[in-house]
Amino acid sequence: MKHYDLIVVGAGPAGSGAAIEAGRRGASVLLIDENDRPGGQLSKQIHKFFGSQEHHAGTRGFIIGQALLREAQEAKVEIRLGWRVWGIFPDGSVTAANDTESVRFHGALIVLATGASENALSFPGCTLPGVMTAGAAQTFANVHHVLPGHDFVMVGSGNVGLIVTYQLLQAGANVKAILEAAPKLSGYAVHAGKVRRAGVPIMLQHTVVRAFGHDALEAVEVAQVDDHFQPVSGTGSVIPCDTLCLAVGLTPRIELARAAGCAMVWSGPLGGMIPRHDRHMESGQDRILVAGDLAGIEEASTALDEGRLAGIRAAFRLGLISSAEYEELRTQAQERLDRLRQGPFGEKRRLAKEEVWRA
Repeated sequence: MKHYDLIVVGAGPAGSGAAIEAGRRGASVLLIDENDRPGGQLSKQIHKFFGSQEHHAGTRGFIIGQALLREAQEAKVEIRLGWRVWGIFPDGSVTAANDTESVRFHGALIVLATGASENALSFPGCTLPGVMTAGAAQTFANVHHVLPGHDFVMVGSGNVGLIVTYQLLQAGANVKAILEAAPKLSGYAVHAGKVRRAGVPIMLQHTVVRAFGHDALEAVEVAQVDDHFQPVSGTGSVIPCDTLCLAVGLTPRIELARAAGCAMVWSGPLGGMIPRHDRHMESGQDRILVAGDLAGIEEASTALDEGRLAGIRAAFRLGLISSAEYEELRTQAQERLDRLRQGPFGEKRRLAKEEVWRA
């Protein structure tokens, strides 16, 4: 069994940030991910990111993922892509497997940055071929360069729904409508403006009621909803389509954190059940730190800075930096996070984070 100062599970922005910061300060680090591409969700994002230079503003998502991989390599991080972690044990060891072998590794500390999974909706016909998450459609189009259909309907007007809609349009799809159950947009106006200018209607206070088809999706029935998000009788209409994409939020992937014995807390604004953790990204389990969407659903830039914070905390715990240096680096990371959590959505998440820290 090979030993490391730090094992990081998940090579998305949070896990990559943690591995880079700890590696730069002399820790022996293993970064491991089930995917064969770096960057987690960044690997299928072709749009340019907003924000500051320290968050790779103006760079396309998949390029950010590649850049983070290079930074990790420069920090002498050992990287294993295409390895799925299936076990985590009290002695600090994890077990991972690829297509040919299963190996156990030991870490003095572990950062879990396992990300999130997409939510689904339940309605008659929801299991028909052609009904999928927005992330699945994005993977088809941006990673494999194959459109999963021709005529699309998108459910959800958050940034994921808006951005994937625009990318599907770029790939040649016909997006007939975006449905949003809320009375206002969930995502940024700049993204909504792009799809509206492309001729895609955004139907507020509407949702999908049922899907029709024999062997595959052929049409969906949509209806207006009331203030309690219930369909209003007599408002239904049918939209012919062969693909229905669901962009209805994310849920933190807590399976490994649960297996490690991390206590859980509920936070609606942060996506549901998440591991209890403090301002230093330490969980209640002495060896375990958490970061990114596992610690609460936010943005890729926030995940990157939480990962950085977890990485420098690990370096401090390992005795590689002094308390004064750690405090300086922690303050810088927290200031960046505070800036990212400005605005109504960010403020809501900031307050939710403080509740988790006090739990």
